[in-house]
Amino acid sequence: MHFVKMHGIGNDYVYINGFSDHDAVSAACDPALLARRIADRHTGVGGDGLILVLPPDPGVDADVRMRMFNADGSEAEMCGNGIRCVCKLAHDHNSTTANPMRVQTAIGVLALEYTTNSDGRVDQVTVDMGEPVLEPSAIPVNIKQLTQVVNHTTHDLIEWPPPADWVGPVGLDERMTCVSMGNPHVVMYCDDVAGVPLECIGPIVEHHRAFPQRINVHFVKVNDKTEVTMRTWERGSGITQACGTGASAVCVAGVLTARNGRTITAHLPGGDLQLEWREADNHVYMTGPAAEVFAGEWPDF
Repeated sequence: MHFVKMHGIGNDYVYINGFSDHDAVSAACDPALLARRIADRHTGVGGDGLILVLPPDPGVDADVRMRMFNADGSEAEMCGNGIRCVCKLAHDHNSTTANPMRVQTAIGVLALEYTTNSDGRVDQVTVDMGEPVLEPSAIPVNIKQLTQVVNHTTHDLIEWPPPADWVGPVGLDERMTCVSMGNPHVVMYCDDVAGVPLECIGPIVEHHRAFPQRINVHFVKVNDKTEVTMRTWERGSGITQACGTGASAVCVAGVLTARNGRTITAHLPGGDLQLEWREADNHVYMTGPAAEVFAGEWPDF
């Protein structure tokens, strides 16, 4: 089975092209198992997960369909960095030249506009991420269960808001802002993003009983009204270099809490994304690069 390794500012996935390798994709009847094996960074190709690039379902007005699986095998609704790479793979490997490109996802059909470099290959992609979802039950969040979070020092659960003597991430705001961009996100603000023990806090918040479908966790420092710095614990994959849907959620959260304007640059460990929560249509637009790393053959599926 032919695969292509790609990344969007370090958020890396293994891609299978169902246009050119349809038989192999059909044979991969258990993509969740394939994702766990092929995404393993020690015994597989390595990545944050697996993305299948497929023809759209019959009757769906789209050019391409994507299915995205996290490294733990769980299927996710969408991936902002991953969908930009879907656009690049579909264009650069001659599946479609549509621009805008319409990509079918689990949250609906999204429109992507892209630019190409001097070699005619996709380099920058703008994704219409749609409208953010803010109703707790639709995110989903059970706000009655948001009474405990993890202690930064002992890694035990404590009551929220924390007691006055709690030692947590420097400058941590006690409030959480939850947003869905088709998948659920929780945004927390602090003064020292690099100092957050994400490997400890991330999995506990992800699996907290307040989040019935688990959740992506983001810690954010506001640099000014137009720039933020963020780190992510991604649901099903752990610490990642970037999260496009997460950066979109951060843009929305910043507007809702009056921390930033509607157009921002988000600095992530893997690189930068441009976000705009457009007032005219209430949609979030995300712009960033897509890159192909290498291609190969996976013998076992």
